[in-house]
Amino acid sequence: MAGGVHGGAEVFYEDLVGAMQRAGFDQACAIRPYPARAALLEKAGCRVSRLRFAGPLDVVTPWKLRRFAAAEKPQVILGWMNRACRILPKGPWVNIGRLGGYYDLKYYRACRQLICNTPDIAAYAVRAGRPAHQVHYIPNFCPAESTPAVDRAALGTPGDAKVLLILARLHEAKGIDIALRALALVPDAILWVAGEGPLDAQLKGLAADLGVGARVRFLGWRDDRSALLRAADVCLVPSRHEPFGNVVINAWAHEIPVVATASQGPDFLIEDGVDGLKVPVDDAPALAAAVGGLLRGPELGRRLAEGGRRRAQAEFSESAVVGRYREVFETAIRQV
Repeated sequence: MAGGVHGGAEVFYEDLVGAMQRAGFDQACAIRPYPARAALLEKAGCRVSRLRFAGPLDVVTPWKLRRFAAAEKPQVILGWMNRACRILPKGPWVNIGRLGGYYDLKYYRACRQLICNTPDIAAYAVRAGRPAHQVHYIPNFCPAESTPAVDRAALGTPGDAKVLLILARLHEAKGIDIALRALALVPDAILWVAGEGPLDAQLKGLAADLGVGARVRFLGWRDDRSALLRAADVCLVPSRHEPFGNVVINAWAHEIPVVATASQGPDFLIEDGVDGLKVPVDDAPALAAAVGGLLRGPELGRRLAEGGRRRAQAEFSESAVVGRYREVFETAIRQV
């Protein structure tokens, strides 16, 4: 996995590796040399190789990856997105690529099988030319940790405040500017934004311009997503583009109501009015109206949270998702 130090795909990689380890998989991980991730994976029981994954001009990483694979003698190598899949070594093992978005399949030429985390991404891979029997849909899961709720006072938030939570990179695709505009239409609510990214200064400036700066807490990158979810009243996913939407199932697993835009992933995941509320992309008044309705009608929030909990347990549990990975791996090994 050659991802960055932070991000939703990176967090789910860590979750999946930990879940597979608990399920009895023997794993060795090749990652960029980020100390916290390496320590987390090693604590889970994995052997870790730290590689640069520096791009097309990096000839050392492919060589080291081949040596690592030859030493480990795996049955399956799972490549996590473009940068890693581009240099997967060939050998007596099965290379499988994992896609979390609509990526160019030229990076997956070394992969005999593909795992996609939404049916639409799987359909895209087939339309792009991969045989249907080589493409598998397996969703993400979210572990519901037993962590207690974060102390609101520590985040400058009164205990009786109505707290809206966004867990996302500060990037245009995440639509946080729309959430700020919606907040201006929802008096008294406080918005927590947990994430970092290139729009940090721009979003803080927009909050001030809209007159909501005093009601927004920009928390930076956080490693306590479970504690934040347990302390919030509503989870917002205002994305313009969201291939899957880990945050939706994170919220479901923690029994918190979700309001999301109808971008690709949330539109697929959420049954409107049953386990969440969906609003049009880039529509601040619609987002504000949905949030306001939840805050004024707590019974609706409880019903949506319960619907989400049932979905999380039935379709997006750790055991179900890891079981599907095992099935795909075992089938691929038999076909070698």
